[in-house]
Amino acid sequence: MLFFINKLAFSSFKVFFFSLLLVSSFHVFDSVSGTFREEASTRQKEPNALLKWKASLDNQSQSSLSSWDGNGHCNWTGIICDKSRRVHQLNLSRFGLKGILHGFSFSSFPKLNVIDLSSNYLRGTIPSGVGNLSRLTYLDLSSNNLSGYIPFEIGKLRSISELYLESNILTGSIPPSIGNLTDLSFLYLHKNKLSGSIPQQIGMLKSLYKLALSDNNLVGSLPPSIGNLSNLSVLRLYNNKILGSIPKEIGMLGSLEGINLSNNSLSGEIPASIGNLTKVNSLYLSANNFHGSIPQEIGKMRSLIDLELANANLSGLIPASIGNLKNLSYLYLHLNALSGFIPSSIGNLTNLIDLFLHCNKLQGSIPWELGKLESLHQLILFNNSLSGFIPEEMNNLTSLVAFEVSENYLIGHLPQQVCLGGVLESFTAHDNYFTGPIPKSLKNCTSLYRVRLDHNQLIGNVSEDFGIYPNLNYLDLSGNKLIGELSSKWGQCHNLTSLRISNNNLSGELPSELGKATQLRVCDLSLNHLTGGIPKALGELKLLFNLMLNDNHLSGSIPSEMGMLSSLVHLNLAANNLNGSIPIWLRQCENLLELNLSVNRLSGGIPSEVGSLSFLQILDLSQNFLIGKIPKEVGNLKSLEKLNLSHNKLFGFFPSTFDDMLSLTSVDVSGNQLEGPLPDNKAFREASFEAFRNNKGLCGNITGLEVCSSKLSSNVDRKKNSKIVIATVAPILFTLLLVFVVFWILSSSKRRERNTENTPRVVASDSLFEICNYDDKMYENIVEATEEFDSKYCIGVGGYGTVYRAELSDGQIVAVKKFHPLPEGGVGDQKAFNSEIRALTEIRHRNILKHYGFCSHPQHLILVYEFLEGGSLEKILRIDEQAMEFDWIKRVNVVKGMANAVAYMHHDCSPPMVHRDISSKNILLDSEYEAHVADFGAARLLKPDSSNWTSFKGTFGYTAPELAYTMQVNEKCDVFSFGVVTLETLMGRHPGDIISFLSSSVSSLTPSCSSSAPFNQLLLKALLDQRLPSPREQIAAEVVSVVKLASLCLHATPQSRPSMEQVSQELSTQNPPLVKQFHTITIGQLFDSSCYTS
Repeated sequence: MLFFINKLAFSSFKVFFFSLLLVSSFHVFDSVSGTFREEASTRQKEPNALLKWKASLDNQSQSSLSSWDGNGHCNWTGIICDKSRRVHQLNLSRFGLKGILHGFSFSSFPKLNVIDLSSNYLRGTIPSGVGNLSRLTYLDLSSNNLSGYIPFEIGKLRSISELYLESNILTGSIPPSIGNLTDLSFLYLHKNKLSGSIPQQIGMLKSLYKLALSDNNLVGSLPPSIGNLSNLSVLRLYNNKILGSIPKEIGMLGSLEGINLSNNSLSGEIPASIGNLTKVNSLYLSANNFHGSIPQEIGKMRSLIDLELANANLSGLIPASIGNLKNLSYLYLHLNALSGFIPSSIGNLTNLIDLFLHCNKLQGSIPWELGKLESLHQLILFNNSLSGFIPEEMNNLTSLVAFEVSENYLIGHLPQQVCLGGVLESFTAHDNYFTGPIPKSLKNCTSLYRVRLDHNQLIGNVSEDFGIYPNLNYLDLSGNKLIGELSSKWGQCHNLTSLRISNNNLSGELPSELGKATQLRVCDLSLNHLTGGIPKALGELKLLFNLMLNDNHLSGSIPSEMGMLSSLVHLNLAANNLNGSIPIWLRQCENLLELNLSVNRLSGGIPSEVGSLSFLQILDLSQNFLIGKIPKEVGNLKSLEKLNLSHNKLFGFFPSTFDDMLSLTSVDVSGNQLEGPLPDNKAFREASFEAFRNNKGLCGNITGLEVCSSKLSSNVDRKKNSKIVIATVAPILFTLLLVFVVFWILSSSKRRERNTENTPRVVASDSLFEICNYDDKMYENIVEATEEFDSKYCIGVGGYGTVYRAELSDGQIVAVKKFHPLPEGGVGDQKAFNSEIRALTEIRHRNILKHYGFCSHPQHLILVYEFLEGGSLEKILRIDEQAMEFDWIKRVNVVKGMANAVAYMHHDCSPPMVHRDISSKNILLDSEYEAHVADFGAARLLKPDSSNWTSFKGTFGYTAPELAYTMQVNEKCDVFSFGVVTLETLMGRHPGDIISFLSSSVSSLTPSCSSSAPFNQLLLKALLDQRLPSPREQIAAEVVSVVKLASLCLHATPQSRPSMEQVSQELSTQNPPLVKQFHTITIGQLFDSSCYTS
């Protein structure tokens, strides 16, 4: 029984044991199974997270990630997995992705090691969740459009070694938590909008190899803790607003190879400890506000190749220890206040390529030791106080491309073998005291581009000492003692734009071959002893705008071929022996600002055609043998400032048109036979008696003249009135009829198109007045508001009319343009009037000036415009205080507004419309600096049969060059003018000769980074308005883009210029960030993309 019980117990125990074992097995199996399920679930999170982020991107981006579909995410584009099939790397650089990062679940990728999303179009902020990637070693989000702050959680990425966030729009401060990234080797935060100071914690990054914080808005001082970065090789902090001095701790950075702190607001002295940086090969400290001198210790930096301390407010001596820098290739110390001598030790720098010491206060002589620098390409010493002789050893510099020693006190001879190497391009020695001959080596120096030897005492024979120069652009030999005749060889200098040899002892005749130098813009041969006639061939110089042949012995008549010089602005033929009459073809030179034919033997009358030179500012016909009455058309010269008709044989009364010459400031009519009352004009009222003496019977309220009798005045008035009635009634009646017809057609069209609008009213009165008006602006109200167009309300004078400011009875302020008085027949201004009415009626655009209506009256043609308180672009740029308020953002926006307006005219009007007179005076700004294109006095609809005109009126300096030899006006003429105004907006002044330089650059397609042409090597920032600080960040990129676009608009071939629609579209797109430092970009690099690679 007991046995049975024991056996039963044993059997029960076995059952229990096996049951327990079975339960345990199930439990273990379930646990293992759960682990596998969790691992699979985690792996599935990654593709799900990727697909979710893909769905948040735009359609084009999703198409780029078409492989992201279904299973097998480790094979997807841009995905690299580890052995456990977990995402290890995400590389989608340059995929054109558009979207935000907030849809990316960083927490779903615990093993992610590398993220590269650079060079896309990602926007929005950097999510704080990025801090969850504890294994991340590489993060590159550069070259996107990311904004907002750098998240504080970035400091959790303890494993990261490379962090690239540059070229975005990040704001705020650099988070102090960045000091936790102790493994960080590369930190690139440049080209953002970061502000605040550099955190002290930066000094905790002891593994840091490269630190780039340039092109931001960082302020404060450099933290001394930066000296802890013992492994740092590159430090780039340029283009910020960093204050204070450079900490002496910078000398502890023994591994440093490159430093760029330029273009900040650093002050104090450059620390002597900088001499400890013996591995540094480039040191850039330019454009700061240091005090004191260059430390002697800089001579210890024996690895230096590039030393740039320009425009840094440095004073004192150039340390002799600089001669220890045997590896130095580039030394830029210009634009400081350095004094003393040029140290002879610089002669030890045998690898030197560029030596820029200009614009300082250096004294003494040029050391002969500089002649040992046989690798030297550019020696720039101008604008100092150097004296003595140029040493003979300068002849050894056979690699010289630029030798510039102008504006000093140098004496003796110029180096005779200055072009021995045959590569010299720029040779300037003007404004010194040089004597002796022209250097012999110049005769065959075909590489020459720019030569200025003016204002010395050089001797030589111009026909023997100069040769043929295919590249020569600018030559000035004025103010010397040169003799000889002008050679026909000058006509073979086909790129010559400026020829100036005035105030010498040249003789002989002007060679007709000079007419072959077709690029010539300026020809000044005045104050010589030239004889013979003016060659007819000069009429071939279609681009010539300045011709100065005065004070010679030229004879004969003025050739009619010169009427082809329609670009002429200044024509001075005074003090010669010219005879014959004043040619009537002068009317073709309608861009003239100055006409001086005085002191000659000209006879006959003053031709009435002179009155068509509407831009003329100076007219001097004195000391000739002119007879007859003064033509009334001379009174149409509304821009005239100086008038000299003295010492001729003119007689009769002053024309009544002289009363309206509001711009006139100086007048001289002495020595004639004039009579009657003086014009009622400020210039005449304020002139002295000397301006009127020796005439027949002038009278007026001038001391020395008789007071006019009332009888004489009334007789003169009656004569004037009768002439006015005869001269004006007929053309005005025609005008009224034409305007009424135009208005009736336009208003009928408007009624058909806009049934909901009010119908314009036509108001008539017994004064033969008509008004087309949508806002009930009345003619009488305008006359009252301007006190009958008193000059005190005048706010501008243009080629077609005078503009007045008028405050109407309802308090509204408008601009009123009163057209200049109609000439006989009235056709010219009537065409302008109708043209402007039609242009303004047919266009509606936010950047085109709004007009209210027009008036036609026997006395006046009037247009009523919106008044813009900002005034013209030309005025704002001219007044320093306003120009300094006109910052880069505003200027770029003005350019965009202009482009939009002109693009609308060319591409959205039907038929297209060309403005024909785009200039800075015709761009008006409102209080918000919004641009409005104005003055359509020259506008023309581009109908198929109306491309050729013979009455073109533009503003000189803005018109396209092809108009000098053809009157075919099309949209490309506006494109050229737009380019000029754009450059003027950025430069703060009219670009002048820069136009031809840029036109050559874009037309030749040859500028390059290595180009040694002086203009192409000119820094872009030197062209810009110096009244403003250099542009920074994104606006700097926009400025570069705008200058490049403006240059393309100046292409010499009209067909190669972009359309305004292309320009407008280009300006509306966001520019990629600049890779190259803005302050280092040259003109040549604008057109060479390889110059923008780092």
